[in-house]
Amino acid sequence: MSIKGKWIRIQSYKHDGGLHRFWRKSYVLEDSEKWLIVASKSTQVIEGNGRKWYTKEPAISFFSKDDWFNVIAMLKDTGIVFYTNIASPTLIDHGIAKYIDYDLDVKLFTDGGIKYLDKNEYLRNIDNYQYSAELSKIVEYKQAQVVNMMNNNTFPFDTKEVERLHEVFLKETE
Repeated sequence: MSIKGKWIRIQSYKHDGGLHRFWRKSYVLEDSEKWLIVASKSTQVIEGNGRKWYTKEPAISFFSKDDWFNVIAMLKDTGIVFYTNIASPTLIDHGIAKYIDYDLDVKLFTDGGIKYLDKNEYLRNIDNYQYSAELSKIVEYKQAQVVNMMNNNTFPFDTKEVERLHEVFLKETE
């Protein structure tokens, strides 16, 4: 059953099943076999340690249901910045989108610059969470694949599509 048009919660976990963080409310723009696409604005985020904060700008987030990453496209005053989490495929469980965060992140800036993030956290967590060699190979391969997608403006790294989806969000929630 599709959850398109509903408000849902997004939950991120660590490899051991512990809660990493959650976003209190996101609006479902698309719910297909391959993608869950949501929009949010000024959403409360609660970290696993209890710290609370609110997102600063509107965002369109793309959660792959069959691939090892998700993307948050942040609509900043200076343009769209893409933040990618290397993560397990997302599943929907009782109206909550859930995935496991595997630490490696990649950020694509409006000028096309790319920044690799959290490599030290990833290296620590290989030991802390006992990532298998196979899992590490998947995570590292997916990071390289995501950078290639960014360089080629492959979906979901398409600013025009993000702008279109943001307009749909504004129309459907006014």
